[in-house]
Amino acid sequence: MNGMDRRDFIKTVAIGGAVLGLGRTMVQPAMAAEKSGRYDIGQCKSVKITCVSELGWFDSGKLIGQIKAAGGPDTNQWVIPWDPANAAGSCSLVEIEALDGTRSKFLLDTGWDTAYMEKCFQREGIDKMLQSGEIEFLFISHEHLDHLWGLEAVLKYNPDIKILIPSTFYSEGMHFIRGAEFMTPHARNGIPHTGELVQVEPGTISQLYDGCAVAAFDLPILLNVRGESSLYFNVKDKGIVCVAGCCHQSILNLADFAKERIGGGEKMHGVYGGLHIAPFGPMNPDREHIVKGMAQYGFDKIACNHCTGLVAVQRMIDLGYPVVKGTGRNGSQSDLYVGNGDGVVFG
Repeated sequence: MNGMDRRDFIKTVAIGGAVLGLGRTMVQPAMAAEKSGRYDIGQCKSVKITCVSELGWFDSGKLIGQIKAAGGPDTNQWVIPWDPANAAGSCSLVEIEALDGTRSKFLLDTGWDTAYMEKCFQREGIDKMLQSGEIEFLFISHEHLDHLWGLEAVLKYNPDIKILIPSTFYSEGMHFIRGAEFMTPHARNGIPHTGELVQVEPGTISQLYDGCAVAAFDLPILLNVRGESSLYFNVKDKGIVCVAGCCHQSILNLADFAKERIGGGEKMHGVYGGLHIAPFGPMNPDREHIVKGMAQYGFDKIACNHCTGLVAVQRMIDLGYPVVKGTGRNGSQSDLYVGNGDGVVFG
């Protein structure tokens, strides 16, 4: 918090008085490294990921115009008067199959617009999974509006769900989780979270299941957001799968981290999620460097979407990468990648 320059705008309305009570907040326990310096996260049999929505917003030109009008990419997202009609959201369902055949599910991110996300949840049966407790927890990769502000659509069905966030969340995001309305940006969570809130510290690796771990990366991100958590899966006989919300740390850093720090990282099997290579524009030398650099990992499946950028996906296809294509249905931008309602299985 930077004093009044971060609070002058807030006009935050606490809902149910919950905004000041952060409740059961704890830090996810970190694993201990082996003598090799790597972390043994175990193995799983397979990972299935369903894209609930990859469409963060509808009109990129309108989004960029609003950012520019508010002062540019360093402007705090909570002070920008976003157009609610342009809001959609990024969210995926992750299902892990353990070596003994048992299955576990969790949700990756919550999207942006509550009404839009609720329709997506009903389409994919997420609403019923949340109500029944079939979805074990909510994993929020980072604080950006299109990954967090649809939280009310989740809490409507299970306000007590366990939530994991990077510990780099600013106070606005913490308030939002506990129930708050920010008038200017049209951000509202009217259902206070009553469950366990777990923070993941940057620089650590924490096991969530056998063969599944989380690592948080501390870095500044546009719109005055900081830090992003990503997931790693070690699929038996296949290798490591890297999963990201937006991968602001870059896919090269995400994959290098696995190679250097995680047992089994010498074999990379796949990647899923937004890779933030060319979300708004054409390829440039830096973006070309990232796309060409992906070849060194030998991924068997590249299931990128959301903020990767269609020009970047097309470049991967041109280079002969194993890009997993989608159906282009349910409002997805293209069938070049895994879109709304599409799924991919690793393992």
